[in-house]
Amino acid sequence: MVGTFYRSASPESKPFAENGSKVTESTVVCIIEAMKIMNEIQAEANGMVVEVLIENGQPVEYGQRLFKLKQA
Repeated sequence: MVGTFYRSASPESKPFAENGSKVTESTVVCIIEAMKIMNEIQAEANGMVVEVLIENGQPVEYGQRLFKLKQA
């Protein structure tokens, strides 16, 4: 396990990205917690989020897909 996937900055906050959200290469889409360090993950592509592929609080691995994007 590399880390834990979080859709928002806190349980009370709204998700960084949801289905239908428009994102750019620099848009933060989630946080991965690894070794007690919160790492903001950017979209790395322009487009629209089509699907979130993992549930909040689930463990993630290197190279695992987290979102499906439809590129603009």
